[in-house]
Amino acid sequence: MTTKPSNNLTFDMPVQFLKGVGPARADAFAKLDVKTAADLLEYYPREWYFAPPPVKIEQLKPDHTVTLAGIVESTDWQAWRKPPYFEAYINDETGLCRIVWFHGRFLQDKITPGMKLVVWGKTTLYKHQLQLTNPKFVIVDADEIIADSFSGPVYPATAELSSGQIKKIIHDSLDNLVELVPEFFDSAFMKKANLIGRQKALKQMHNPHNETQIADAKRRLKYDELFLMQAALALRRYKVRNFEKAVALKCTEQIDRRIRKRFPFLLTEDQDKVIEEISADLSKTVPMNRLLQGDVGSGKTVVALHAALLAIANKQQVAIMAPTEILATQHFTSIERYLRNSDVKRVLITGGITGEKRKEILDDIKSGNTNIAVGTVALLQEDIQFADLALVIIDEQHKFGVHQRAGLRKDTTPHCLVMTATPIPRTLAMTVFGDLDISIIKHSPPGRGQVVTRYIQPKDLPKAYEFIRERLKAKQQVFFVYPRIVDSENGDVKAAIAEYENLSKKIFPEFSVGLLHGQMSGANKQKIMDDFRRGKIHCLVSTVLIEVGIDVPNATIMVIEEADRFGLAQLHQLRGRIARSSSKSYCLLIAQTENETAKSRLEIMERSSDGFEIAEHDLKLRGPGELLSARQHGLPDLKIANIIDDSDLLQMARKDAFELVEKDPMLSSSGHKNIRTELIRKFSGSLTLVDVA
Repeated sequence: MTTKPSNNLTFDMPVQFLKGVGPARADAFAKLDVKTAADLLEYYPREWYFAPPPVKIEQLKPDHTVTLAGIVESTDWQAWRKPPYFEAYINDETGLCRIVWFHGRFLQDKITPGMKLVVWGKTTLYKHQLQLTNPKFVIVDADEIIADSFSGPVYPATAELSSGQIKKIIHDSLDNLVELVPEFFDSAFMKKANLIGRQKALKQMHNPHNETQIADAKRRLKYDELFLMQAALALRRYKVRNFEKAVALKCTEQIDRRIRKRFPFLLTEDQDKVIEEISADLSKTVPMNRLLQGDVGSGKTVVALHAALLAIANKQQVAIMAPTEILATQHFTSIERYLRNSDVKRVLITGGITGEKRKEILDDIKSGNTNIAVGTVALLQEDIQFADLALVIIDEQHKFGVHQRAGLRKDTTPHCLVMTATPIPRTLAMTVFGDLDISIIKHSPPGRGQVVTRYIQPKDLPKAYEFIRERLKAKQQVFFVYPRIVDSENGDVKAAIAEYENLSKKIFPEFSVGLLHGQMSGANKQKIMDDFRRGKIHCLVSTVLIEVGIDVPNATIMVIEEADRFGLAQLHQLRGRIARSSSKSYCLLIAQTENETAKSRLEIMERSSDGFEIAEHDLKLRGPGELLSARQHGLPDLKIANIIDDSDLLQMARKDAFELVEKDPMLSSSGHKNIRTELIRKFSGSLTLVDVA
């Protein structure tokens, strides 16, 4: 295949046609998600080094910071030493030098004989020999010439593409590529915001002279990344609010009074406040886009049902969507409890409903005879048509992808209420849910039982089993949760199926033990849950399938095995399946781990029951993780910014982006042309995020 000349560069030029790439390396770059010249420019180093000029081994003196370059002659892992160390001898033709890394076992597969190595650190004397101890190092290509001043970036590399090769390819095209980079902001704004120019930032990122240049470059590029993300969210929000129309659903005192009669209890102050916010949204023709956050057991379902009945009172239809059939059925059961003897027509739709029965249900939805349809992603199928869909309620929205959620918006724009029992830290809310209004139910209704959480070692399980046996004799029920369905190859993780056999035959043979996991059929899963709910099953062995939505008031104990393998938010969700009544409940976290992060998670669970506090800890310990993935919100992943470490920049970028879209929603002014072009380049494939083309 011919290679085009490397002049006349464009951002969208395939990386293959850049100097030094070609078809084979283009395939290797594709695995790094680098497909165009623009992608290459945004392939940032993972670290930088500033080493002194290299010297020869024969020139070494004690107690000097030096850089050495040579071929690795031999390596050895001295595991029996105290402390253990990894050593390598390098040769630069003037002599041999011993290099030592204490606790360096991880280097066994990284540094091998025959490779070219550059190391820098302080020389020390050991047994009358000069050596380097715990130096920094970089592996370089065999043909790479070591410059007088050895410093620069280190790029995330692969077996096919070394950091040195990537560095050379980027540097060969850097000046020409940077010339293509447009500026977003005028000099006055950059001075006020303490930002250097974009071209300068990219040059300094890939070829810095000192740490200050790196810091300045990072600040500018992080800000740009966060600003563009927030601008995309602001545009999505503006589009919904100004170009889409919903049916206005009025809430009179009479309607509100009639709805509240359906609930055999007084609503909490938090619930009243949130109902007021939702009702105000629903009364407008601007489609509601609201996130309802509430800790486990806080009463979100009642608030959602109030909104649904308000829509029905206005002669409109409602769709309630859950991520699993079990949770959809749970919602339907709750609705049935409150709507007994009501004229409201409701139906549960799952993937298992077929044939004439399905046709009959769909005809009723299409004709408007059905008021509430509850289901899973089955509600998104093309053959389901609503007559007057005015409100969509989505539970545990982080379980859905953004494309799935958009599927409900077909011919009309319904109001949308998104619910989650996973408390969202503020920084995450500004990104994943940046285009939504947020309501929070902080306090649970009165009458909820206390949950005592204990982190215990596996050796104490026999005592725990005796405690559980006493509770079972008192007609209480128990959840046992495992991270896997079946054993792993090396058998190092307890699994649900094997432990079900153990619990039912050896530990609790006198009680009924049930098994629930994701590989079972929908009908089988439902039967197990119904039997557990009715008390026919005393102990339910499960995976995280029961993480959300399961409501069995008589279940007062939860045992989570291998608890160190779960995140904090997930542990909190699981714990929320108990304490659904006024009885005292117990959550036992079983784990044996030396990992300090895992231990700290379990200790936080012991001392706190506040979901928002737990969520903040989880974000700090594990990072944004999957909640911030593009799959969830339709935005590209962040390449350089971090919403935790850069929360101040995030808030600044959000304020600036939303103000910009408020002033110039089409980004049509000449001063915003470059921002508009970049948004189209970055987000044009991201589900109507930006309609400014």
